[in-house]
Amino acid sequence: MTETLWASVFNQKDGLYKLDNIPFYVPSVACNDIVFAEFDEAEGFITFREVTSQSGNSTIQVVILDKSVLTNDLRDVFDHLGCSSEKFDEGYFVIDVPTDTEYGPIKKRLSELQQHVIIDYAESCLSDKHRKMNGF
Repeated sequence: MTETLWASVFNQKDGLYKLDNIPFYVPSVACNDIVFAEFDEAEGFITFREVTSQSGNSTIQVVILDKSVLTNDLRDVFDHLGCSSEKFDEGYFVIDVPTDTEYGPIKKRLSELQQHVIIDYAESCLSDKHRKMNGF
């Protein structure tokens, strides 16, 4: 499986790029992370190899279990909590939690929605700062 990530050149000489979008599936990567990528002959394009500097942002993957709930309605909930999001398709979206955003209210809302069997979610990339806020 391949996921295309948007990035801008951070340091071309060293092959460093700054991610400009929220990863839908790639684990342990968040928007604004600096990553090392290089041309891969087999893939035919520049390919992610590793994170070299974490942004402090976190990525949360959300699957909507209650099909009566619209994806954009839930995205609005997290937008009001200071997070941006990207929708892959109806029923699945990812949330970017900026490094300067308190994670407690977001985690509380995610847990409430999960307990009511409206969503399930994964903290695919939880920054050290948000992990500490989460009590880990």
